[in-house]
Amino acid sequence: MSRLSPADIRASKGERKLVTLSLGIAPMAKMADEHCDLILVGDSLAMSLYGQNSTVQIPLDVMAWHGKAVVDSTSKACVIVDLPFGSYEQSPQQAFESAARILKETGAQGVKMEGGSLMAPTVEFLTQRGIPVLGHVGLFPQHVNMVGGFKKERDGQRVLGDAMAHQAAGAFACVIEAVPADVATPLKEQLDIPTIGIAAGPDCDGQILVIDDLIGLNPDYVPPFVKPKAQTAVAIKDAIQAYAAEVRAGSSV
Repeated sequence: MSRLSPADIRASKGERKLVTLSLGIAPMAKMADEHCDLILVGDSLAMSLYGQNSTVQIPLDVMAWHGKAVVDSTSKACVIVDLPFGSYEQSPQQAFESAARILKETGAQGVKMEGGSLMAPTVEFLTQRGIPVLGHVGLFPQHVNMVGGFKKERDGQRVLGDAMAHQAAGAFACVIEAVPADVATPLKEQLDIPTIGIAAGPDCDGQILVIDDLIGLNPDYVPPFVKPKAQTAVAIKDAIQAYAAEVRAGSSV
């Protein structure tokens, strides 16, 4: 089976629910590939993998390394890489240079950009030059310093306007983050492109989660909208404890 493309993702609207995970390391990518329509190499790696308190700190170089690892480890899912903070906001030309580098160095099928209608001209600049763009509206994690934390976006008209602007600019789909279900549900009906929800209720065209949350890798914080399907941290701690006991007992090989 050939790898799904951004065009395939767009054409899935009304046909099936899209399964999407955000991850960035090869072993998880290999396991997710069989089941996911789309894998996002998200800038949430800054928090989940590198222990930062927001997504703002991760640089383009690091996103490129993780993007290549995911692409090289998969063959089915459409792989999209986040453009990190500071790599696209200055101008459409800056965004093109960053996105072109990501596609060249990773082999990914496209990039994701946060931003409302203000970023629509940049989305259009990229798509007209052959770079598929996954939009992102609602909560903007890269704006956390401006809004004072990770807060739900409740302005339905703003979210709708932002999403419609991304669609008009050529985005093939749009992530809808942290909006009430009564905003996300009508938004799905009004857009011609798929909506991929996170903390946006069950009625989007697909769902996305950070894989660390899905598998319980960080038990100290579980987002309220996540129902972990495993408790990986517990298994890892148990394995380390057992290994340590064997070493101290002189029985480890």
